[in-house]
Amino acid sequence: MTPRERMQAAMSLGTPDRVPVMCQCSIGHMLLQLEVSPADFWCDAEIYVDGLFRIRELYDFDGILVSLHGHDPSWRARIASRRITPAGEEIGWGDGSRTLFPRDELPRHFPGDRTPPSPPPRPGDEHLPPDYIPVSQGLRFMIDAGHRFDALTRSVQRSAGRYSVHGEITSPFDYVLDSGGHQAVLLALLDDPPSVHRALDQFTRRLVALARAMCRTGVDAIKISSPYAGAGFISPACYREFILPYERRIAETIRGEGVRSYLHTCGAIGDRIDMMIGTGVDGIECLDPPPLGNVDLEEALRATSGRCFIKGNVDSINTLLRGDPDEIRADVCARLRATMGTGGFILSTACSIAPHVPREHVKLLRELVETATPGQP
Repeated sequence: MTPRERMQAAMSLGTPDRVPVMCQCSIGHMLLQLEVSPADFWCDAEIYVDGLFRIRELYDFDGILVSLHGHDPSWRARIASRRITPAGEEIGWGDGSRTLFPRDELPRHFPGDRTPPSPPPRPGDEHLPPDYIPVSQGLRFMIDAGHRFDALTRSVQRSAGRYSVHGEITSPFDYVLDSGGHQAVLLALLDDPPSVHRALDQFTRRLVALARAMCRTGVDAIKISSPYAGAGFISPACYREFILPYERRIAETIRGEGVRSYLHTCGAIGDRIDMMIGTGVDGIECLDPPPLGNVDLEEALRATSGRCFIKGNVDSINTLLRGDPDEIRADVCARLRATMGTGGFILSTACSIAPHVPREHVKLLRELVETATPGQP
């Protein structure tokens, strides 16, 4: 089987020739493996895609996740200053803002005095895809509408049908948290639910448009990133009311285009796996084991059997980062034994590979699935 065929079989709940391996890497981890400018990697579609393929080759993954899209091809024209500091690469922009690009983590953006305010929504915007990705902690990746899917189409073309290429869409709930502020929105879940539903509906309509267009780039699957939907943030009742119906609309759109989807939620999800499957996605990712979360892989297999594929669930911190090779082998082999013969399983870290995980530790994942046998991984 080719890597893409292997992934397709697993996502179809089948049993491929071996367990596929596909991990999401943190930006920091990729930067530490690649000899590339952090600013170039973040801002330039060609350099970003080349980096994704170099990482895939380094670890021999069966698939590639394209998390960022919509790079502005003229971004260098907006640079006013550029320098290397002890904290990382710093870009000063023409609007007075600046961005620090560390070597081992996400960028940090600092608005300047001359930075123009965001324009108010215009009539009809509610039917257009969003113009940014809410990455993390207030960091936004702005989407150039004229080049919205360049990184995805480049990846699909470069893959040439050999590897499984996945896009990514952020949950409506994340957009509402980003736009309204985490504390205010979480309080509004209890104090003013109608306002939250209005905001969720508006963002969902825009994300449905994004999903429909992204499906037509040729990607094999789309990850719906929903990190704030775990038990550490909201109750099962709130999940049922504020997450499930809106993510279902996106999953239904993706399925209607003939593309698969999977849901990425970090942390403790043991009390909501059924509801996550109820969104209509084809798969679930993360399944964080203790102490990161509360998911036991064998219990998750029983809950998802015949209903969706699962992608996980090696602990990137306590196993890959802090463990030694023998501990990593024991942990990964236990997962391979648990899933042997079940079908619908993709070996992955529970969440992103942490920045400082040694590359030799990551390479063990591919080695172990290659040598696994039904009786003794």
